[in-house]
Amino acid sequence: MNNKVADSCAHIVQVNQSIDAKTKGCEECEKIGSDWVHLRLCLTCGHVGCCDSSVNKHGTKHFKSTDHPMIRSFEPGEKWKWCYVDEVFIR
Repeated sequence: MNNKVADSCAHIVQVNQSIDAKTKGCEECEKIGSDWVHLRLCLTCGHVGCCDSSVNKHGTKHFKSTDHPMIRSFEPGEKWKWCYVDEVFIR
């Protein structure tokens, strides 16, 4: 992951404005009884996955299996977004 920051990217138009998380934790980790470090919310479908600092990296695995381009932090107080395709943080 690089540290590019932008105000927007081409994939921001694909964000589902009425997204609703399906769970309070990483969906896959909950199923297998694993822990996570931080959570990421898919802005296309609402999938909640663990971050790349977590052992299972379910957020990135979700992107690779679905091509859903944008996530946001699902941590309290954090508002940033990340575009996997453009590899850029969105303010």
